[in-house]
Amino acid sequence: MLVIIMVVWIIGLSGAGKTTLANEVITQVRCVQPNVVLIDGDMLREVFDNDLGHTMEDRRTNAKRICQLCKLLDDQGINVVCAILSLFPESRSWNRDNLKNYYEIFIDTPIKDLVQRDYKGLYRKFNNGEIRDVAGMDLDFPRPEHPDLTINNTGSKEKLLDYAKFIMHKITRGSQ
Repeated sequence: MLVIIMVVWIIGLSGAGKTTLANEVITQVRCVQPNVVLIDGDMLREVFDNDLGHTMEDRRTNAKRICQLCKLLDDQGINVVCAILSLFPESRSWNRDNLKNYYEIFIDTPIKDLVQRDYKGLYRKFNNGEIRDVAGMDLDFPRPEHPDLTINNTGSKEKLLDYAKFIMHKITRGSQ
């Protein structure tokens, strides 16, 4: 049986639902096959002891780390579901050129909805002048030009999670 290894790159602004969807996809994939890893941008920062800030240079370094880690896992036959802001179009291009089976998902959520949800308090802190360098606010977020799937997340959490089964089938299609 042919097993296809895939890197699923879930991108969007903070609060769009990337980690929520990625966790559900991971849960569903593991019911069928165990060789899947979740990489979350925030988790990876912690793995490296938060050695990077949020300057553009630090963000580029973090993006490069994540791309390279996905390649390492991909080369070893491990499926990856990556939930990341993905500010840099060149990272997405690198992934398309260097990962065997790259699948890009853009969770498109209006900024007004993100500010209202604000699970991490990021947008509130920005609006209060406590922080800066927030993607979608004072940092440009280049929308992906050609994602494989765009999810408009303006509805409920359940509606977002309805996509998990479709994504799980994309990953596991060769293992059943």
